[in-house]
Amino acid sequence: MDSVNSSSSFQEIISSGKPVLVDFFATWCGPCKMMGPILSQVKQQLGDRVHILKIDVDRNPQAAATFGIQGVPTLILFQGGNIKWRQSGVVQANQLIGILNDCA
Repeated sequence: MDSVNSSSSFQEIISSGKPVLVDFFATWCGPCKMMGPILSQVKQQLGDRVHILKIDVDRNPQAAATFGIQGVPTLILFQGGNIKWRQSGVVQANQLIGILNDCA
């Protein structure tokens, strides 16, 4: 999983043809901590077919505001710069893999 340092590289990443799953999280958030191992499992199963990013909303308030993040964790799936799916709360690995397979 990667972190993004600038908005231009974020825009480049989400605009690629590969599905990009972005996890908007906060370090103090209990459910967010549950997503870490789930996202690792998803990455392990799908490998290079998907890009997974984690964005700390406290360190990147502009990104959170841009996408209207109201609660954490919020997952947004981008492909070709467009939002394909969005959900707040903990999402299980098998559900995420199914959603990503539909896009890949």
